[in-house]
Amino acid sequence: QLQLVESGGAVVQPGGSLRLSCSASGRTLKFYAIGWFRQAPGKEREGVSCVSESGRSTYYADSVKDRFTIARDSNGMTVYLDINGLKPEDTAVYYCAGASSDTTVRTMCGLRAPQLIKWWGRGTQVTVSS
Repeated sequence: QLQLVESGGAVVQPGGSLRLSCSASGRTLKFYAIGWFRQAPGKEREGVSCVSESGRSTYYADSVKDRFTIARDSNGMTVYLDINGLKPEDTAVYYCAGASSDTTVRTMCGLRAPQLIKWWGRGTQVTVSS
């Protein structure tokens, strides 16, 4: 069992930056595909960015390409989501999720097989407002 914990959410002005972190209470994340998802009020949850178990494959939703960067830290304990150029439409609760190592990033982030996502964090709120 992975108990995923997100941190780093905040209220920021448009154009600002944030770093979100996902960890698993002292357990390594390096054997799992990890993804970041978000859900805004009244909207469905969407996949924002996912990284494969090896770290060699990444996926970004079109709405966040060139602004968001997903990365694993060198010891495999944390997965970060660096966010630049924040827009009001980025306002949402951001969730970290985990899947088995053979899950592709496109399958995971596209929610093509939701049952493959085995672990979810409780989320961290990102609010973009002037």
